Amino acid sequence: MKIWVDGRLVEEGEAKVTVLSPSLNYGFGVFEGIRAYWSGENLYVFRLREHMERFLRSARIIGLEVPYTAEELSKAVVETVRGNGFKEDLYIRPVAYISRPQISLDVRGLQASVAIAALPFGKYLKVEGVRAAVVSWRRVHTSMMPVMAKATGIYLNSIMAAVEARARGYDEAIMLNAEGKVVEGSGENVFIVRRGFLMTPPLEDGILEGITRETVITIAGDLGIPLLEKSITREELYAADEAFFVGTAAEITPIIEIDGRVLPKGPITQRIAETYRRIVLGREEKYLAWLTPVY
Repeated sequence: MKIWVDGRLVEEGEAKVTVLSPSLNYGFGVFEGIRAYWSGENLYVFRLREHMERFLRSARIIGLEVPYTAEELSKAVVETVRGNGFKEDLYIRPVAYISRPQISLDVRGLQASVAIAALPFGKYLKVEGVRAAVVSWRRVHTSMMPVMAKATGIYLNSIMAAVEARARGYDEAIMLNAEGKVVEGSGENVFIVRRGFLMTPPLEDGILEGITRETVITIAGDLGIPLLEKSITREELYAADEAFFVGTAAEITPIIEIDGRVLPKGPITQRIAETYRRIVLGREEKYLAWLTPVY
């Protein structure tokens, strides 16, 4: 497998970083998760420009200097995929990190390296739906960490949540914030349906500004599904008529149980999931601008 590293395609074994990198030691880096879908005729990268813009926005938030534009990074993603000759569904991982050794926590002025890897990828969560648990680990607060950045160090929070949920026999975690409001899964945004309204937590509750979340909000508007961005309590989660996770890896995944309470896979979840699938395969003309063809 070839990996793009600072303008060159190299073999995976050549893509190395020092063990004294502040990114490895202290979590000072940012990353993205991007999907590409094989339609049978072409490979489409979904919302590539938006992902690369968020990548740079995350770097700016944490003070990491990335020496590339969103356009240059988008071209690098296509080059990486083409260079490997992929013609199947993919997960694409750009990461910005410090490639030089440093013990000091003063990372000012250090320029980032960027690597981009792509690998064949199927379903991240169970297609038929997942059993979720509200875990004891709280989502880090925006006053403690820059949660709007997709920063590597923040994901220890997600790891702890995911491990706890799986250790308890569930498929995925749901985290609350410091105020006890529902915020996210370990790597996904959350939506619920109550009384005909689609609901999702607002940005100010400390969630990641998810690209798939924004995609679903757009789809819901186009389908005429009323939507509220509002704080969601744990009780509302339990009382939901439907619930689902959204994310680049998770796509649209129904939640069929929360803390032992069974939820149906309802019609709103199904409509959104079906529309999303048609969009990523290039079968909805209205949304073709979201797709970047590789070949």
